[in-house]
Amino acid sequence: MSALPSFEDTADFENADRGFLGALDPAVIKDAEGRVVYDNDAYAFLAEDCPATAHPSLWRQARLCARQGLYEVTDGIYQVRGLDLSNMTLVEGDRGVIVVDPLISAETAAAALALYREHRGDRRVTGLVYTHSHGDHFGGSRAVLPRGAEDGVPVLAPEGFLENAVSENVYAGNAMTRRAVLMYGDRLPKGPRGQLGAGLGMTVSTGAITLVPPTRSITRTGQEETVDGVRIVFQLTPGTEAPAEMNFLFPDHRALCMAENATHTLHNILTLRGAVVRDARIWSRCLDEAIDFFGDAYDVAFASHHWPTWGRENVVRFLGEQRDLYAYLHDQTLRLLNDGLTGTEIAEELRLPPALERAWHARGYYGSVSHNVKAIYQRYMGWFDGNPAHLWEHPPAEQARRYVEIAGGTEQALAKARVYAADGDLRFAATLLDHIVFADPSHAEAAETLAGVYERLGHGCENATWRNFYLTAAGELRHGVNPAVLDTADPELTSALTVGMLLDSVAVRVDGPSAWDEDLTVDLVLTDERRRHRLTLRHGALTHRDYPLYHTSEIPAGLTLTLAKPQLLGVLAGGAPDADGVRTEGDPGLLARLFSHVTAADPGFPIVTP
Repeated sequence: MSALPSFEDTADFENADRGFLGALDPAVIKDAEGRVVYDNDAYAFLAEDCPATAHPSLWRQARLCARQGLYEVTDGIYQVRGLDLSNMTLVEGDRGVIVVDPLISAETAAAALALYREHRGDRRVTGLVYTHSHGDHFGGSRAVLPRGAEDGVPVLAPEGFLENAVSENVYAGNAMTRRAVLMYGDRLPKGPRGQLGAGLGMTVSTGAITLVPPTRSITRTGQEETVDGVRIVFQLTPGTEAPAEMNFLFPDHRALCMAENATHTLHNILTLRGAVVRDARIWSRCLDEAIDFFGDAYDVAFASHHWPTWGRENVVRFLGEQRDLYAYLHDQTLRLLNDGLTGTEIAEELRLPPALERAWHARGYYGSVSHNVKAIYQRYMGWFDGNPAHLWEHPPAEQARRYVEIAGGTEQALAKARVYAADGDLRFAATLLDHIVFADPSHAEAAETLAGVYERLGHGCENATWRNFYLTAAGELRHGVNPAVLDTADPELTSALTVGMLLDSVAVRVDGPSAWDEDLTVDLVLTDERRRHRLTLRHGALTHRDYPLYHTSEIPAGLTLTLAKPQLLGVLAGGAPDADGVRTEGDPGLLARLFSHVTAADPGFPIVTP
């Protein structure tokens, strides 16, 4: 257990409260049907002293993140915090206001913009900037720029934004969404025994996710753009916290935006919900470049989460410590793995330098040293630790039955697990109880005992996402799964996918064994893109290739559909191939055969039971 920083240090609280102008009251945001999509008032219990069911450091972080309202960062720059997982930043220009990162949902973005206008006047939106390609930084964009209001309004984003923004949750979207339920704990009751936030913010909103496509790409570090009279100088940081991300300076305001590359927590190299492993080495180098590139041109730094840091010396120290945090994790993991340690072993051995342990912003509220080290190991070495005993292990349920058998049966294994729990070895108690539950899912007593151990583990966590995982798992053991269904039905989100990505999203849902004997070919002639896409289902694999519009093949397709991309979206959603405007040549039954092998993912698949 690392030493905690001093609770006498109140600088974060002073910074989190600085510039406060007013709050939303009540801070409960609903959609058009009256459904609550975000409720910051639910965290009023944080005004109380930290109870035994919470880690004092996490309680402190939750108090900071729960602060809600409109804040002045510096003259002409404002932030709305506490109305979603992320912040909305507003920069006043000559004719209106530039919005940076319009939150997750249209409903929360609308409430945030209304709060700003209540205090700063009814300025129209004259620019929109996305710092990076994660959904909590673009999902509310239609509330900021309604359809018909975007004409002439520049929308800026880093190169590669659109593809990454819409593809991140396409291929493994169902599994990521299912695990996000545990990571963010949004099904948990808010309270001292339940959800305390997510470390990065309080929780995710659950309203309408939208996307206004960018009109202007940032393609290089040093690029300067002027929006509504406001100068902005950019630093591209691809491959850091997001595949497409950028920091930027408002030189006339002496204010630096660090996107999500430097926040008041150790971030994730790999999120618990799942993602592509991030590059801690590149992340560190981009932070180092930012210190040098932006020089002494700023007096305050702010980000897409948490609160700003004022004073150039304070900012340089903050950025330097964040830089060293990711560099240290990367380099020490590599040093130890080259000494032969596995990811799990490194996670047990590695600790941060005392100076970083004492920095509140380096604490593991969202990411953790433990799971970040394992992620770095995974990036370089993969899932296999080199031990041949781990090369071909039984799957969890089969392995569990054998462990329970050698423990003397279910009842003896349960008795031994209780002894470990009573002795305070909750980690092994959870392992043994997990084996019992996987060996006999109907054993209610084992499930309840495991739920109790998970609850104790969660209450002791400094990391918010670990706490949410443990407590949500306890709830699922007791009450079953309450799945989330991610609503990405906004047509602009779907239409932003390339045709290749749309076809990939179908290919990964093909039930391969049921299609082993299929051999069919379908051509899609996209009139608006002037491309021909050939789909082949053979040996249980759906592959596709695109050609120029008038390409001809020696092997004719069994079915050719001539259509525009909007019509393709309807066809892929299960629409009839003979819909209005779709021209069909060949056997239309081939499309039905193809889709007979396309499965629908289960949004509530079990995680803590077999």
